[in-house]
Amino acid sequence: EIICRDLTLGYENSILVQGLSFDIQSGDYLCIVGENGAGKSTLMKTILHLQKPISGDITYGDGLVPSEIGYLPQQTVVQKDFPASVWEVILSGRQSGLGKRPFYSHADKKEAMGNMERLGIADLKSRCYRELSGGQQQRVLLARALSATSRMILLDEPVSGLDPMATLEMYQIIQKLNKEGITVVMISHDIFSSVRYASHILHIGEEVFYGTVEEYADSSIGKRYLESGGMSEKCDHEDGDRGIEHSSERSLQGNAEDENGKV
Repeated sequence: EIICRDLTLGYENSILVQGLSFDIQSGDYLCIVGENGAGKSTLMKTILHLQKPISGDITYGDGLVPSEIGYLPQQTVVQKDFPASVWEVILSGRQSGLGKRPFYSHADKKEAMGNMERLGIADLKSRCYRELSGGQQQRVLLARALSATSRMILLDEPVSGLDPMATLEMYQIIQKLNKEGITVVMISHDIFSSVRYASHILHIGEEVFYGTVEEYADSSIGKRYLESGGMSEKCDHEDGDRGIEHSSERSLQGNAEDENGKV
């Protein structure tokens, strides 16, 4: 669906990454990992046409356009305190398809409601977004992203700051969506869960790697990163330390579940 060739990303005179080439095929689950400040979020914004690459090309196939890609960005403190209802937040995901229409159509509302039910948050419809727990807020934002697309979602650290149980639930939801046919592209600081759930890994940093999870695990950069637990990076958000703690907890929990034959 998306082909990136020889991308150079950065801001003005500052280059973050160059020579970046990879493909995203329909049904892929791609995790973008790597050192802090390497350009992961910048790459995501470039794919969405929110920022231009310094050089290189991005080709969209099968009729896909950037406005039809669902996007769940990192939350800021202000966004977490947004004074709107859950319904208003999720319905706003349909804005890109409004065109010249001043109001949401019946189809827009049906799609938004369907995604609320899909993620098990229909009972939160009338609640104020800022009154929700962190896990509930992320489900709402994921439902908003899904309301914009039936094909691909881009997720920028969707489990940042969540407690271990909410984190596990979010990973399971994303995995289920991928199995239902949604292409997933996710930035993650959790290398263990990335390897566990994803089909492909894009590692950005001093070295660049793109390939399947199995190829990454066998590569020199993958082995080093997995052995260090991704500890060579520092998260660029307030809950970074908590995120690293949760990564270890989730890894242990995931291993126990695998032994018991559960997912």
